[in-house]
Amino acid sequence: MNFLAAGLSRAGMNDVISVESVSGGLAAVAGIAHRTNASSMFVKAFAAESDGGALDSGAFEAEAEGLAALREVGGLATPEVILANRELLVLSLLQPRPVSAGFWERFAHGLAHLHTSTVHPRFGWHRDNWLGRRRQVNTWAGDGFAFFAEHRLLRWLSEPRVEAALDPADRAAMHRLCDRLPELLPDRPACLTHGDLWAQNVLATLDGQPAVIDPAVSYMWAEVDLAHLWTTAPPPESRRFFDIYAELTGLDDGWRSRMPIIQLRQHLAVVAQFDDDWGAAETIRATLQPFR
Repeated sequence: MNFLAAGLSRAGMNDVISVESVSGGLAAVAGIAHRTNASSMFVKAFAAESDGGALDSGAFEAEAEGLAALREVGGLATPEVILANRELLVLSLLQPRPVSAGFWERFAHGLAHLHTSTVHPRFGWHRDNWLGRRRQVNTWAGDGFAFFAEHRLLRWLSEPRVEAALDPADRAAMHRLCDRLPELLPDRPACLTHGDLWAQNVLATLDGQPAVIDPAVSYMWAEVDLAHLWTTAPPPESRRFFDIYAELTGLDDGWRSRMPIIQLRQHLAVVAQFDDDWGAAETIRATLQPFR
């Protein structure tokens, strides 16, 4: 953790006495910084060998802005941003989420409020930000199908690991799927989305309320967030979350069948960034099978 401690020192935080390593994140090095006369802090940075251009990119400033938007515009709890610069992101500490159905029911209300209260006429964001160590392009668009195809699916096909994992038939199938998106998905409006909402990014405040971390925000279909939670092994106690969210947002009965197509975006991002893709490439090929 000397790497993080040195970065904190360069940022003028000279009261840090130790940095304790934490696990769970995939794209960055993270730790808890303990201080002499102040509360401990969460700190993360990209390792020097990180690829993808995120080092000197403003990735952490964009993430801090996303946390503020989710909190101030969408009403979700997020950690306090103590420092965000090109080297580090320093946040107040959150707590592990409780193993509680009630917690997930409260989160269903919070996420539904985020999605229903932030409807926007366009898809995108006023700046690009980062999904892990890769740029998320957020160029404004009026057509959600075109935006999702270009900036959330096809943009990954040029990544070296994706090129290696998908053969020409897979790539052709991806293009055919994108051409048919208006047939496959309902025409939904854009709203503010977290953008990387798997269960690991749902924590709790000191008083046990749901809070979120690690966003890649944009105005996009709400089901981008829902798909990420649905398809990444949500814990058993979250079962009621999906029923409550569906009721609050008026989801139709066919929403589950859409999740694999919408989650292609996240599977592609995983393949692009990690040598071990945890089965993502295989899942992509299975989802593309009907479009071959």
